[in-house]
Amino acid sequence: MSPSAVRSSGSARRLYAVLLVLLGLLVSAAGVQGAGAATPGISGGAATPDRARYDVDLRSDADGGHWTGQQRVSFRNASERPLREVYLRLWGNGEDGCGTPGTPSPVTVSRVRGGRPARPAVDCTALRIALPEPLTRGERTTLTFAVSVTVPDRDARFGREGAFRFLGNALPVLAVHDGKGWHLAPYVALGESFYALTSDFRVRLDHPSALRVPTTGRTRSLPGGPGRTVTTGTADRVRDFAWAAGPFRTATETTPGGVVVNAYWAPDTPEAGVRVNRADAVAAVDGFGRQFGRYPYSEIDLVMTGRFGGGMEYPGLVLLGTTEEGGAVVHEVAHQWWYGVVGNDEYASPWLDESFAQYANARFYGWETRDCWADVYWPDDSTALTNGMDHWSRHRGDYHLVYTAGSCALADLERTLGPDTMARLLKRYARDHWYGVSTTEDFKRAAQSMTDRDLGPFWETHRIR
Repeated sequence: MSPSAVRSSGSARRLYAVLLVLLGLLVSAAGVQGAGAATPGISGGAATPDRARYDVDLRSDADGGHWTGQQRVSFRNASERPLREVYLRLWGNGEDGCGTPGTPSPVTVSRVRGGRPARPAVDCTALRIALPEPLTRGERTTLTFAVSVTVPDRDARFGREGAFRFLGNALPVLAVHDGKGWHLAPYVALGESFYALTSDFRVRLDHPSALRVPTTGRTRSLPGGPGRTVTTGTADRVRDFAWAAGPFRTATETTPGGVVVNAYWAPDTPEAGVRVNRADAVAAVDGFGRQFGRYPYSEIDLVMTGRFGGGMEYPGLVLLGTTEEGGAVVHEVAHQWWYGVVGNDEYASPWLDESFAQYANARFYGWETRDCWADVYWPDDSTALTNGMDHWSRHRGDYHLVYTAGSCALADLERTLGPDTMARLLKRYARDHWYGVSTTEDFKRAAQSMTDRDLGPFWETHRIR
């Protein structure tokens, strides 16, 4: 996620980026309740449930603001321990919680088969489902349930802007369990709380033909009933599934490396910005593919409007606020690798995706990073680059450090190791964690393996703890 990353120059550019981060992130930020999530456990046990397959069939109302239907998810227990329960994350309820007696939560689940649901917890973002029998290691089971999704009346990643609907984090997805227990972080609007293992999705969306519906994955549209179209999104090895709906204008081109870039934009989006975003996306997909490993999916969708706050990444689909200068497209495309392919717990370790994406963004544009620390101020000794969203949510004005100090720290690491060694490190690190989960300790060990120099002082100086 990034409301910054637009192109400018010098100290004015850096200040502008910092201000945009602060303004964009704080506009929709919500308070956090509850305890922090556990850090991913390498030594604690295998992450589970894994190898999930989601099959979803939804039908929308006339304007794409309400979707109802069925969802089926099958999964395996990868842990040595029997799995007696699972949790569905209903992230779409994050800003509205459990609703009111007259206005239910935006995302509701009912008629569950294959398990016994409890009352939703963590502000109605976590639904515990007890399994009828313990699931032993290697066994699979299936849950089916009815789902209702109502798009909130706010301009947000799960929200609406005029005639356009954004359905980010709208589908229920499985929470992760490992040796640290269940990861049931509270929702944050300032940044992200999300953490999921890669899964396969088949999502069938029945909607009015007047609506264009970009989705995660390969998208195919066929005639449905009278005046309706069925758009099917198919995606393998992704961490989430998002879509949008509205009377978008569209264009398609293919990168020299063979990736299809689909552009969708609202009619009032500045045309110059649309052109910039499209050109930068084409260059970034292939460029990052050379740096970090080939983009593993066949297409990516850019969804652009003039008033959306900044940008938000999903597998194969990014939401972009777009001005005449473009938007945060390169930063969001970088997220296809940093969180999308190389996963992390975004609540516990937001720097592992945001700092890496912003560093990639800076390299793409050739920004001078030797003096980037001029805009960085550490407020106290407790503030570390590696703090989790529990900290940043209490110190909202400092959250920009994940972007500013994070990209500066990685640029310093490049100077410490040398550009060629840093390039090898990132490509090897991405390969070793492809479709997996990374932690700060993983990265520190990987970097140390590239040099005989003790990096301990470097981590301490740069507050990578």
